[in-house]
Amino acid sequence: MNIPTMVFIRGYLKLTVHGEHVEAFINALAEKGTPVWDVKPTGEHSVEFKLLLNDFKGLRPLLKRTGCRTRILERHGLPFRAVRLLKRKLFVIGVVIFFAILTALSSMIWNVSVEGNETIATEDVLQAAKEEGIYPYQWIFRMKPLDKLSTNLTTRLPGTSWVGVERNGTSIQIQVVEAAVPKKPELQSPRHLVSTRDAVVTHIYAEKGLPKVQVNSRVKKGDILISGIIGDEEYSQSVVAKGEVRGLVWHEYDIEVPLVRKQKIYTGESSKKSYLVLGNRAIQLWGYGDEPFDKHETLTLYDPLTWRSRTLPIGWMTEKVMEVSESSQTVTVEEAKKEGLESAFRDIQAKYGADSRLVSQKILHDKKENGKVYMKVLFEVEETIAKELPIVYNQGE
Repeated sequence: MNIPTMVFIRGYLKLTVHGEHVEAFINALAEKGTPVWDVKPTGEHSVEFKLLLNDFKGLRPLLKRTGCRTRILERHGLPFRAVRLLKRKLFVIGVVIFFAILTALSSMIWNVSVEGNETIATEDVLQAAKEEGIYPYQWIFRMKPLDKLSTNLTTRLPGTSWVGVERNGTSIQIQVVEAAVPKKPELQSPRHLVSTRDAVVTHIYAEKGLPKVQVNSRVKKGDILISGIIGDEEYSQSVVAKGEVRGLVWHEYDIEVPLVRKQKIYTGESSKKSYLVLGNRAIQLWGYGDEPFDKHETLTLYDPLTWRSRTLPIGWMTEKVMEVSESSQTVTVEEAKKEGLESAFRDIQAKYGADSRLVSQKILHDKKENGKVYMKVLFEVEETIAKELPIVYNQGE
């Protein structure tokens, strides 16, 4: 016969039946429709087979009618295993307690974090969350719906436009979006805009204040470009002068460029040294021996242990020793000049503003000597020349 389905879950027995009419017993089982399988004759008047646990009680009338006897050889399936486990009470109790504790721990909040706050203190957000029932060791099922918590926290925390609450397992993440508050303008004392250097004015725009120069005017360092005093001698008012003034400025540079460039190249070969760091001491564990490379660079990586937000005085440090080689490249005089001029103008932009515009450049003198190109260059640059100067009144005015 075919093996019934889910025999392990339902449980089954391995039986032996013996008697003079064992064939009649087997035929009676077939007529009754009782499923048996793995039927094996073990003698002239005996047979072994397997039978579902629920069908075992139905064998008694057939055994009595045929005069046969049966004996259980083996017991298999989930029902028998459950009985064996129940006999081991301490084990079962331990399993139940373990799953009960695991369920309880997974039903509590263990961590509450706050993100996105800049002007609002994290302690204020956590206090408002605690008042709404969000705090460590709180039961998750006692929490309010997340959308309601979000609305309540937004109401409780002034200066926020939205507060989101998200739960990931046993952790709660509070996302704060602060309301955009326009910055108050800083109170400034009256002041002029004066020239930062000698120049010829190319552009002037007075947003506030009285212009004192015009386009093409030649000014010296310290001259007032836009005055912070408006009005006449009888009726005057001091204001904070604002505006933009640009002018032509001359910069003289002494440039020195080598004709041979040396470049450092990493070969890809490297070795490592590992250290255990305890406070201010490092104990080397791996990577002993002399340096394997003639020329090298060392990259140090330190990975300290952390607990929550604290950095512990213990960690792991790795030194990566990388082999390097040097190569030389010769450039022409023209290439060296071009490189020097570009480098000098980048320096001007770094010092006087990225909006500085090169108008012209003139090489006053150049020479090639000792493997280098030397130049004296005059740059004509249009740049911002205005800076603020507070108005100081004499005592008694």
